[in-house]
Amino acid sequence: PRLDGVSIRVYTGPHSDRGGGPSGWVSYVPWGFAAATVLGQILWVLVGDGARTVLTIITVVTFFLASATHAYLLRGAAWASGYLAISLVFGWAVEVLGLATSFPFGTYEYASALGPAIAGVPLVIPLAWSMMAYPCLLAAQRLSTTALGTALIGGSGLAAWDLRLDPHMVGHGYWSWEDAGWALPGLPGIPVQNFLGWLLAAIVLMALLDRLPRKTVSDAVPNVMLMWVYASSVFANLVFFGRPGVALWGGICMGVVVVPWLWRMWSQPQW
Repeated sequence: PRLDGVSIRVYTGPHSDRGGGPSGWVSYVPWGFAAATVLGQILWVLVGDGARTVLTIITVVTFFLASATHAYLLRGAAWASGYLAISLVFGWAVEVLGLATSFPFGTYEYASALGPAIAGVPLVIPLAWSMMAYPCLLAAQRLSTTALGTALIGGSGLAAWDLRLDPHMVGHGYWSWEDAGWALPGLPGIPVQNFLGWLLAAIVLMALLDRLPRKTVSDAVPNVMLMWVYASSVFANLVFFGRPGVALWGGICMGVVVVPWLWRMWSQPQW
C-alpha cells in the first residue's frame, strides 16, 4: 500500500504474527492453573510422603494445563495443537526409546507410583516434557531470531531443568538407574549420560517446536512459571532438601539461559 506517495511494506510472514488475547474470565484460566501449580509445589514441602506422590502428579497436570491453555488462548487452536502434538509425542517416544535401548539416557526404569503407563512410560512424563518445553521455547525465541540459536538456547534451558528434576525424583524413588557410572559431583545416582541425553533430546524438541509460527503475545503466564521453577528449585534445594550440589548445578546451568532472558525482557519489553 501507499500513503502520501510513500510505499509501506508490511511483512506478514510466519514469524511476524501478533496474536490477540482473550477477554473476560477465560483470560484468567491459565493464571488459575499456574497458581494451582505454585500452591501445590509449596504444599509438597509441607506434607508427608503419601500426599507428596499425589501432589507430584497434580502439579505436573496443572503446570501442563497452564502451558496448554495459554498456548490455546493466546496463540490459537492451530498453534496449540501443533505444540501439544510435537511435545507430547516426542516426550513419550524418547522415553520409550530410552527404556528399550538405554539411549540416550542410560539404563533406567520407572516405579509404579507415578500412575498409569504406556509402554512403560507413565502418562505424566510426556506431560512434564510438554509443560516445561513451552516456557523454555518462548524464552529462547526472545533471545534468538535464528532456528539454530533457538534450538541450542531452549534445549540448554530444558536440559538444565533436568539437573534439578532428576535428583528430586530419584531421591523419592520415582525412577532409578541400573548403574549410575560416572556422575556429576553433588548429583549422585544419576549418570552423566542422562544429562547429555537430555541436552540432545531437548535441542531436537526445541528445533521441532520452533517450526511453529512465532507470535508476539503476552507471555506473562509462561514467563512467571519459568521464573518460579528457577528460583524455587534453587531455594528449595538449599533450604528444604539439603542438596547444595543440585542448587549449584541447576542455578548456574539454568541461569545461563534465565539471566540473559530476564535482562532481555527488562531492557526490551514487548508489552
